Amino acid sequence: MSETDAPEVESLSFEEAMAELEAIVKRLEGGQAKLEEAMDSYARGTALRAHCERKLAEAEARVQALVHGAGGPTLRDVE
Repeated sequence: MSETDAPEVESLSFEEAMAELEAIVKRLEGGQAKLEEAMDSYARGTALRAHCERKLAEAEARVQALVHGAGGPTLRDVE
């Protein structure tokens, strides 16, 4: 799949984004891509990395929202 027909980054799950990012890194490390393709892949990889960081921050916020109530741990809503 090329970057032009790749799904929008924001629509990807964390796992999908990580898998695509890993594939991009392998391609770039291989050094076989043309310069323009490598630049496009790098830009896509940067967007994927930022997306993964946001997803992790969201997950961390949800974990931090665990509070101990009278009935044991509960998950409260976070914004």
